[in-house]
Amino acid sequence: MKRLRPFRYFEAGTVSEAVGILTREGVGAHPLAGGTDLLVRMKRGDLAPGALVNLKRIPGLGGIEREPGGGIRVGALAVISAIEHSPLVRTSYPVLAEAAGVLGSPSIRNLGTLGGNIGRASPASDMAPSLLILRARMLVEGPQGKREVEVREFFKGPGETVLSSGELITSFLLPDMAPGSGAVYERIGRREGMDCALVGVAALVTLSGKDHGVKDAGVALAAVAPVPLRAKRAEQVLLSGSLTEERMKEAARAAAAECFPISDMRASGSYRQEMVQVLTYRALARALRLAEGGKA
Repeated sequence: MKRLRPFRYFEAGTVSEAVGILTREGVGAHPLAGGTDLLVRMKRGDLAPGALVNLKRIPGLGGIEREPGGGIRVGALAVISAIEHSPLVRTSYPVLAEAAGVLGSPSIRNLGTLGGNIGRASPASDMAPSLLILRARMLVEGPQGKREVEVREFFKGPGETVLSSGELITSFLLPDMAPGSGAVYERIGRREGMDCALVGVAALVTLSGKDHGVKDAGVALAAVAPVPLRAKRAEQVLLSGSLTEERMKEAARAAAAECFPISDMRASGSYRQEMVQVLTYRALARALRLAEGGKA
């Protein structure tokens, strides 16, 4: 572990104050939320920010609440354990609670925030696939004002996002899931509950009737490309007819063909690709049971 380089430290009381500090301090300034990733990278010497802007004292950024027009709003500072245990999330978006429950260790879930997890833009993010299939949007605030960004458009590369200098994620907006929907998250890692995902797959299906026609479908992958991504060809397979076992297998093969995982010390690319097929089929089978009104 290396010695930390000197940096300036600020505590913001409002979003606009945080934006002002980040803008003034420039590209070397980093927002501090849970710190579970940022501080580790600083201690390893991978990152040496010129300034940290603590966001934890800003009121209103940690809530999970229903929106008047439908859906829910999750604050960027909502900790992962709050999402995991939220009755509102568990009832309306169990796939998001499921993903939160397998992220890291209990201590990490008690500190890490949704905004920090997504803002880090890790290809292996456990939370990103669920947000992708739920068609979540993000509210962002910066020097030029406020704007909405769809999660599927947020990631540009490992650690790279569409955020401009001084911009902050303030909340996530999740639309209501349609009736007849089921969504689940599957992942594998080397150590249960501690390691980041070797492969993560979220799947959603919305049935159109008793003939198992598919009105909507979503498949999203983590840790098998430079960014978390939607498997669009797999989704097209699912939308092309009744959701039979063979169609789910075909969609799983399509998902595996869409990704391009790397080989590293944790797993080979070919193993990851094979696991995409396995986990996609498993996730679709579970999502179908939920859509039919059963248990996953």
